[in-house]
Amino acid sequence: MGKSTRSDIPVITNFDIRPGRVLARKYEVIELLGTGWEGEVFLVREHPTDIERAVKLFYPHRNPGDRTANFYARKLHKLRHCAIVIQYHNRETITYRGMPITLLVSDFVEGELLSDFLARLPGKRLTPFQALHLLHALTMGIECIHMMKEYHGDLHTDNIIVQRYGLGFELKLLDFYHWGSAKPENIHDDVVNLVHILYEAVGGRRHYSKQPPEIKAICRGLKRSLILQKFRSAGQLREHLETLTWQSG
Repeated sequence: MGKSTRSDIPVITNFDIRPGRVLARKYEVIELLGTGWEGEVFLVREHPTDIERAVKLFYPHRNPGDRTANFYARKLHKLRHCAIVIQYHNRETITYRGMPITLLVSDFVEGELLSDFLARLPGKRLTPFQALHLLHALTMGIECIHMMKEYHGDLHTDNIIVQRYGLGFELKLLDFYHWGSAKPENIHDDVVNLVHILYEAVGGRRHYSKQPPEIKAICRGLKRSLILQKFRSAGQLREHLETLTWQSG
């Protein structure tokens, strides 16, 4: 345990929870999945169903009055019909070193980070056609979030899980940077980040000059003003992809 904040909320930077520990009397810890600014995420096995879940434990100084955890829970519930959002289940409280710690239980999503997926591909990149399929799946998911008056705010390849690809990509989003009613600039940030993901998926600067016109017409040199001149929303980007005419040659 670290020092306390001015409001006497203990500062914890590592829960040090080991595999085998049971949380809230029914979630057996299998392994740590990741650590972030707000807390830690563990893979757990739910008893007695043996279903694998993901559990996020919030650092108390990042969750004063349970505001952060409750905010996340309400927003995940609001977005439960968006297929790209991981499904929230319930909220629990455990005692850790004499302090109440909030945890949120959600689906455990199998797959790999998009960054890892790209890194293991031949040439560490997708073909232009594959990349457009990836962008379409991602754009449809973000459009659903925007229609609910929300936004992601921190889209990049380390915040996207690839569950399956082939005829189409199945994707899930990780951490949302900010929550709250989306303003135009928030929507625009998500759209620009979508285009940056396409750029990275086809190999980035090293391979950009050799990309076909269809890719360059979307990336627009990664100039924010040019991207937003053509795509003001995820819906406009999706419509462009669905009506795209592939040039021969």
